[in-house]
Amino acid sequence: MKIGIIGATGHVGSHLVKAALADNHDVTAIVRSPEKLQVSVPVLKKDLFALTTTDLTAFDVVIDAFNAPLGKEELHQTSLLHLAKILSGTAVWLIVVGGASSLYLSAERSKRLLDTIPANSPIYPTASNMAQALAELKKVSNSTWTYVSPAANFIYKAPYTGKYQINKDILEKDSAGKSEVSMADYAKGIMDLIKHPQKNIHISIAGDSSNYSA
Repeated sequence: MKIGIIGATGHVGSHLVKAALADNHDVTAIVRSPEKLQVSVPVLKKDLFALTTTDLTAFDVVIDAFNAPLGKEELHQTSLLHLAKILSGTAVWLIVVGGASSLYLSAERSKRLLDTIPANSPIYPTASNMAQALAELKKVSNSTWTYVSPAANFIYKAPYTGKYQINKDILEKDSAGKSEVSMADYAKGIMDLIKHPQKNIHISIAGDSSNYSA
């Protein structure tokens, strides 16, 4: 499988590269600063907003692990809309590393995690823009995508445990009442998704907090 990973030098992106290589995929890093890569893979050196349809149609899957910088959280919306539009009408499957804010709190789907975050919270700009990005993604016609939310606590340095679940668009909590997943487990969950596709849907990946305790 030919996989392009946007943001391959970031926290999530670096885990995705390792997981994809471990599954023997043909991986290309789509980055602005290839010198930051932790492993040696082919590189497409280009800014996300400069990417074209031609740049991406060689891939079977493009994983969007872009993370908007502080103060420019609206780029979560504009970047995803750009990718969705240039991939519309192609056979490329866009997998989005999403946010937990758009997850519903119950099966009734009447309230999202975003609805519990105060507007003056430091995390609100990221949470709201990521949720809106998903809403806009759903409006793009003739596209193939999957938006994958992590658990509420998305942990960079926690280990790979293999103890995770791919769930629906609902915030799942473990037996301790926590919603957590390591980026390493999340990345492996994405590889599982590629093996067993769920397309044009919003899903989530959650782990077991007991495995991440110090």
